[in-house]
Amino acid sequence: MLNVNRLRILAELERQGTLANVAAALRYTPSAVSQQLAQLEREAGVALLDRVGRTVRLTDAAHTLVRHAQTILRALDAAEADLAAEQGPASGTVRIASFHTVLLEIAPLALTLLARDAPDLSVHLTHREVDEAHLELLSHEFDLVLGEEFPGAQVPRVAGAHRSDFRRDPLWLAVPRARDWAPRRLADCAELPWAVEPAWSRLGQWALNTCRAAGFTPRAVVETPDPLLHLELVRTGHAVSFVPGLIGAEYLEGIDVYALPGRPARTLYTEVRSGRERHPALLAVRRAFAQASKQLEPVETAGALRADG
Repeated sequence: MLNVNRLRILAELERQGTLANVAAALRYTPSAVSQQLAQLEREAGVALLDRVGRTVRLTDAAHTLVRHAQTILRALDAAEADLAAEQGPASGTVRIASFHTVLLEIAPLALTLLARDAPDLSVHLTHREVDEAHLELLSHEFDLVLGEEFPGAQVPRVAGAHRSDFRRDPLWLAVPRARDWAPRRLADCAELPWAVEPAWSRLGQWALNTCRAAGFTPRAVVETPDPLLHLELVRTGHAVSFVPGLIGAEYLEGIDVYALPGRPARTLYTEVRSGRERHPALLAVRRAFAQASKQLEPVETAGALRADG
């Protein structure tokens, strides 16, 4: 009979590409991964790996087996979720991966709601970028991932994951109140200094595309993924920046925020492994984050920028 844990290792190899990556994801040694896959080959009675130098490639039979393995693993997750539902209120520990602004603004309130509504449930929060967290969700490193999707850059749906959107979060232009920089159009900021996200980040890509659509490339004086540093640089008059509406008013002292043409917004969502969306603990966490996001005070804007052209 095929061993479920070894099937998971094979599926992880298809996803990760190398034995070393599988070992890191599953917290095994590379030699242990090799031994488990060799045993799976004996159980299956067919060759699953082609060894080319120091690398391995999955055979056609291995890819076929992975498809069945994914079905089996989803069924096991669903069975665990159904059994947990039979046991009563949400309990246990939920491991969550999230990016910065959700941790900053929504997570504290969500934890307060969970402490009230699901006192037997504990949560472990870890800061992760979204793309990295997706892989770790499927590797069982996390139980739930908080993600973001920006206009014009749809996030590919992750096979084996169940997504639920919970907030449309507006994107603003932040300008120092002490400076005489009040723009009427985004293009008016072409010669101003900018605090920007790294170009590899989702917000960084969206910001660069938005500025280029307005006819300029932002003159970055600081590049950092830290939104609070962006705001401090804006507040002290050193830069302008794009900021998400999720940022609370307590961080906007001395800053004017402007609505952008078309009122762009990012979509915030949660993802869990397919089959586990009915798990009481995950339902409770999803509900808490959705409720917390609705309780945030809306940001008051200084005005709306005109469309360029």
